[in-house]
Amino acid sequence: MSAYQNEMKAVAALKEAAGNGWSAINPEYAARMRIQNRFKTGLDIAKYTAAIMRKDMAEYDADSSAYTQSLGCWHGFIGQQKLISIKKHLKTTSKRYLYLSGWMVAALRSEFGPLPDQSMHEKTAVSALIEELYTFLRQADARELDLLFTALDDARAAGDKTKEAEILDQIDNFETHVVPIIADIDAGFGNVEATYLLAKKMIEAGACCIQIENQVADEKQCGHQDGKVTVPHAEFLAKINAVRYAFLELGVDDGVIVARTDSLGAGLTKQIAVTNEPGDLGDQYNSFLDGDYITSADDIENGDVVIKANGKLLKPKRLASGLFQFREGTGEDRVVLDCITSLQNGADLLWIETEKPHVGQIANMVNRIREVVPNAKLVYNNSPSFNWTLNFRQQVFDDWVAQGKDVSAYDRNNLMSVEYDGTELCNEADERIRTFQKDASREAGIFHHLITLPTYHTAALSTDNLAKGYFAEEGMLAYVKGVQRQEIRQGIACVKHQNMAGSDIGDNHKEYFAGEAALKAGGKDNTMNQFG
Repeated sequence: MSAYQNEMKAVAALKEAAGNGWSAINPEYAARMRIQNRFKTGLDIAKYTAAIMRKDMAEYDADSSAYTQSLGCWHGFIGQQKLISIKKHLKTTSKRYLYLSGWMVAALRSEFGPLPDQSMHEKTAVSALIEELYTFLRQADARELDLLFTALDDARAAGDKTKEAEILDQIDNFETHVVPIIADIDAGFGNVEATYLLAKKMIEAGACCIQIENQVADEKQCGHQDGKVTVPHAEFLAKINAVRYAFLELGVDDGVIVARTDSLGAGLTKQIAVTNEPGDLGDQYNSFLDGDYITSADDIENGDVVIKANGKLLKPKRLASGLFQFREGTGEDRVVLDCITSLQNGADLLWIETEKPHVGQIANMVNRIREVVPNAKLVYNNSPSFNWTLNFRQQVFDDWVAQGKDVSAYDRNNLMSVEYDGTELCNEADERIRTFQKDASREAGIFHHLITLPTYHTAALSTDNLAKGYFAEEGMLAYVKGVQRQEIRQGIACVKHQNMAGSDIGDNHKEYFAGEAALKAGGKDNTMNQFG
């Protein structure tokens, strides 16, 4: 007996036990509603998706070509449409996730209006977006199953047993749109208790994976901007612990923590680490401080701080802001120490924020980390903050120079010029961009590739293209030719926007509840019928 039939049988038994009071209840309708609402709570989702991530991580350890991917989104509808598109074109959601970017929450979801990526937005906006994303993904399940139920009824009405069996099989083997979300908690939005409380809200909303960074919470900056300030390891590890306790309290025992280090581009620290003996973690953090070794109290000015480091007295350089400065050129060493320390103290995955997409640079750091933690894996930001075209054209240019190849036809400082499009160098750069994720997963330990802000940019681009025509000579043709006709030609489900928003689900529910008396919206006069 199929799962669908089992649900009907279970409801039928309940109906029989309830007696005449349930005479109007149709067990098949109730079974359909149950199947359409597989996930009852956010914790159901968090447990389900955590198991998916753990399975994917194990498969990547065995085969680096089995990496995972996601796109960032700032609204439930955007996330929903991504998963609908994935199922439509790729037939499965396997190894495809969603990413929730703190940057996009700040820029697009705050009641203050657009904000920079500095943790100034309402912290509850993060968990609210997780809940919204899963609400839309669950609705995508309900909509697709509703279409199958309608097709099932049509097959039965036509007496087509073969078609009926085929549709029942699709219902029983339905693949949900619900996938893991990697959720950005920034630097924890305050002290460890604040981090724990927000992590709980995020997990309760459905997050199986939380990403946290080693910046100072009240000085947090976007990873690709200047002025980043890191914290000593003890403070960061306490926040990793806070997130783990939140997972354990809520019963998501295999929840995933991504420890992000911004040390490559962060040259500042707010505080000197506590150290109890030479070589401990605090001493290692302090060993990177810039400053001068002194031999006398005469070398100390009013307000100076002096610490013991490497058996000598070090006077760290302190800026007018009160922040301390790290020595130039220590970024990679600090990244490696951060990553090893995080993995040895509760983190599951790493995130190294870099200033450019360069496989060799990432691999150099990961190989050093893997000397200590052999199965170290990364989540990597394929960021729109990088000029991918320029970076890869310059990488090819430099490689060709090193190989002795003639590059006299190119100006390295002007490689973005459209005149170079289609040239051998630029085609090679595009091929490297195309294979970047595959190459970096094989050579640099990247388990998960994400684009943080894609839909911020796609929304701006598509809106610009529509507006420039609609408000000029093209008028309505700009919409019809550029949007609606493309939706029809490409089979975009949203062309029937009433159906996408749940109108047909509502009609079916009305029929469940009121029978022939139901007032339905999907009759012959519904203009959605124009789309077939």
